Amino acid sequence: MDKKALLMKILLLGVNGQIGWELQNSLASLGQLKSCDRDMADLEDLDSLRNIIRDYKPNIIVNAAAYTAVDSAESEKNKAYRINHKAVKFLAEESKYLNAWLIHYSSDYVFDGKKIGPYTEIDAPNPLSVYGMSKWKGEQSVIKSGCKYIIFRTSWVYSSRGKNFVKTMLRLYKEQKSLKVVDDQIGSPISAELIANISAMCLYRVFYDTNFNKNKSGIYHLASAGKTSWHGLAKYIFEKSKSFEDAFIIDAKNIFPISASEYSLPAKRPYNSLLKTQKIYNTFGIFMPHWKIALNRLLQELYLHKES
Repeated sequence: MDKKALLMKILLLGVNGQIGWELQNSLASLGQLKSCDRDMADLEDLDSLRNIIRDYKPNIIVNAAAYTAVDSAESEKNKAYRINHKAVKFLAEESKYLNAWLIHYSSDYVFDGKKIGPYTEIDAPNPLSVYGMSKWKGEQSVIKSGCKYIIFRTSWVYSSRGKNFVKTMLRLYKEQKSLKVVDDQIGSPISAELIANISAMCLYRVFYDTNFNKNKSGIYHLASAGKTSWHGLAKYIFEKSKSFEDAFIIDAKNIFPISASEYSLPAKRPYNSLLKTQKIYNTFGIFMPHWKIALNRLLQELYLHKES
């Protein structure tokens, strides 16, 4: 690593989350990395967080921490706003104070899902839920702060770690003989590993590519190519995993499609979670692969690891 890389100091928040866990590996080669979990850096304790930031004096703050309990947010509104809005506003102000970059992750839930076709970065948000509104307010506070920033909007995130749809399906296939899965909400699944790797690629371009225009603050959609429904995804996970798994008690024909109205949840979800990624291609030269590619790899790794 050259001297310039050694001078680059990165503070990563939310290291135990799906994206944060993968960012540990992806960001390590960019410079000096300090990774913090909630016990080390609690986004609800801003005084302590200020001490950590000002003692470390990072060039980049990467915020992978968030309140992500979408349904619980409907009854825990204050907590959702403290973490997803107030704390993010604080991080933006600290980034401005230190002249540091802030990398922040937002969500497709800022949209109402009524658009035909993928959402672009300039489409007007209209959140349907407390969670979605808290994420949108967080975005706005970053933009208004005047700090240097990149906001990555993601959707349908999964990984080998934590709670997510892919892992839930793999568990339920062993426990239930039939399942009902929503078929009228569409999106494009993306792995936390891919999000982390692309985040690192963008930061590399900003800091180390001498031919790159540095003024690239903005919102960027970070989503896989292609689209599916939750039911389509569930069927695909089953088909790809069946050859590895002999403990499934469910059969593909018993994974039934239902409408979102038949599966009542406290928080409303957008029917359309598709995000257009032309901007990240135009700016950083990053082409997003089809969602099946990373998912195939994850499923294979899960079962290869299990066998070993």
